[in-house]
Amino acid sequence: METSVTQSAERPSLTQDSDALARDYDRVSVDRQFLSGKMLVRDLAIAAGERVLDVGCGTGLLAQHIADLVGPTGYALGVDPLPLRIELAQAKARPNLQFKVADAYDLSFLPVADFDVVCLNAVFHWLPEKSGPLREFARVLKPGGRLGISSGAKGPRTRFQELVSAVLARPPFNAYARPPGGLTHRVDEPEMRQLLTAAGFAVKSIEARKSVRAFASPELLVRYSEASSFGNLLAHLPLELRSSARELIAREAAALAAPDGTISQSSRRMVAIAVRR
Repeated sequence: METSVTQSAERPSLTQDSDALARDYDRVSVDRQFLSGKMLVRDLAIAAGERVLDVGCGTGLLAQHIADLVGPTGYALGVDPLPLRIELAQAKARPNLQFKVADAYDLSFLPVADFDVVCLNAVFHWLPEKSGPLREFARVLKPGGRLGISSGAKGPRTRFQELVSAVLARPPFNAYARPPGGLTHRVDEPEMRQLLTAAGFAVKSIEARKSVRAFASPELLVRYSEASSFGNLLAHLPLELRSSARELIAREAAALAAPDGTISQSSRRMVAIAVRR
């Protein structure tokens, strides 16, 4: 069965990451992506002794939490295509927790039916073509194995995203085209259900949840946006223009701040739990 969901071929660059961005992400994701990941793990009811694959593991915070849950009789493997983030994750490795540079589009190094659980936290919206990875997840899962996805949901852009677009539409930045489809590739509930079903999964639940993230300053919001996009936020600009764009975005983002200087960003997160048929 072929899915009719339209999927773009464009992928965000995997070459814009830096040591500073990777370390920034390791710090700022603790009270953001890591918290949503822990909720996903709770929804998946990961238990002692299970084998879990964390796809797009970043610097390994969630995989480390999973390894604690599965214990010494279980196993957690974190994979991510960004070598600098895996380098930081390796410091967390132990006998039941390993990390590897690998891409969701090619998990051929993993055996068939080797895992009880596959999870993706804050990853699925970065995948432009989704059917191939979903088939890979089905291949490496045991029959009855669970797939958990926590991802940005399709919907209106945040105020900050609108602000960034407005700034980058001005000279001299507008001389350089941004990716036409945007950086992320989000789906709605019917599209998610269709994709999962076509890949061989039985859908247990799909839920849209409100997500609110607070940042202590506009500068921290910009830093988070660059780190979480692994350098793609301003990657279309020449290096000599990125600093001025960054400063202007932060300056204008101050208008979004509360009296104490903090900025809250509200968005929708989609959480899907499915079982391999």
